[in-house]
Amino acid sequence: MRSLLWFSGIVDKVNEKIGNVCNWLVLLACVVSGGNAMIRYAYDRSSNAWLEMQWYMFAVIVMFGASYTLKRNEHVRVDLLYMMLRRRGQLWIDILGTLIFLLPTCTILAWLSWPFFMQSYATFEGSSNAGGLLRWPIKLVMPVGFVLVALQGLSELIKRVAFLNGFPVESLEAHYERPTQ
Repeated sequence: MRSLLWFSGIVDKVNEKIGNVCNWLVLLACVVSGGNAMIRYAYDRSSNAWLEMQWYMFAVIVMFGASYTLKRNEHVRVDLLYMMLRRRGQLWIDILGTLIFLLPTCTILAWLSWPFFMQSYATFEGSSNAGGLLRWPIKLVMPVGFVLVALQGLSELIKRVAFLNGFPVESLEAHYERPTQ
């Protein structure tokens, strides 16, 4: 179990660093968006590459930020029963949800999105817009993003199983608060 917790720690650290990059990408996307709008209205000039760069940054933020969100236990959940359960029951719901839904879904989506990327890479696909960017690099974000979420799901699974078996788990983010609305 210790080696699995070591693996879980590595996955957590990688996704924490990726999450920090995504946080900075949000700021960068805002700067690019604002700069592009200012140049377009002030000088009547624009570039499809800058517009596509905003889309690419948003795609990276969503696809890579999902694993970071899962690590921090800040993902969307349906809490009809979850809030009424004690911690042990909540951990079991997390384990079953990860095994039945998260891991199979991420595996299938990563598998299905890989040919989508490979076809684009093989043809060196570029934007259909004049002055646009290459398409294949952003298409790699899909399978990599799903693999990152699956790895983080595996990490969370390991931590929850270890905790239920009496192992001390420092990075178990299992506390959940109902959102105020």
